[in-house]
Amino acid sequence: MILKNRTAIVTGASDGLGKEVALKLGKEGVNLALIARRKEKLEEVKKQIKGVKVEIYPCDVKNLSQLKETIKKIIDDFKTVNILLNIAGIWQKKMPVEEIDEEVINDVITTNLTGLIHITKLVIPLLKKQPEAAIINISSMTGVKFPPGQSVYAATKWGVRGFTEVIREDLRGTSVKVSGIYQAGVKTNMFFKTGEKFTEGVYEKFMEPKDLAGIIIFMLSQPPHIWLEEIRVNYK
Repeated sequence: MILKNRTAIVTGASDGLGKEVALKLGKEGVNLALIARRKEKLEEVKKQIKGVKVEIYPCDVKNLSQLKETIKKIIDDFKTVNILLNIAGIWQKKMPVEEIDEEVINDVITTNLTGLIHITKLVIPLLKKQPEAAIINISSMTGVKFPPGQSVYAATKWGVRGFTEVIREDLRGTSVKVSGIYQAGVKTNMFFKTGEKFTEGVYEKFMEPKDLAGIIIFMLSQPPHIWLEEIRVNYK
């Protein structure tokens, strides 16, 4: 896809990987609809992007009514959408399932899986109107493995994987290409918001957000007859 003058929706765009993806897409000439919960953080990201149209939409992906209103605003502001990047997600601190607070269970599932499904459902009709379009869902290596202590987080990431695989088949033959990314640890503050602690030296091995963002740009930049349906990214 030629990225210049395309329009992308990026969720989780205020920080971490979402922010890095937004910055790189802006440099490629992509117009951006940025979604995240914190308006002030979105405004900071917007200030760093030059030469393209950027609109910010404070929205919690867990809230379906907010999502519906946000997509309506995006349609009014941009008219067309070519790319949906589902990046928003939260971590579940490692512990046995019987020790996980019910509110945490609900938040992780509704953010990582339910919200992703809802926004994808809302955006697909827009994407299908375009001659070229793409959905990339950011899952996790947890969506292909069975890490102890991550039962709820893993359930959401396996759910994202299954959802991604099925909608790819549902949309095969249309203009919309679908991909999943299954990455190992990325250096973001997602982990520390939960009080997660790592064995010494583990976090230091994690990849930088800009590295994974570069892979996403690479995927989107392939010619129309090529599509990378799945990528697994690990650190050395």
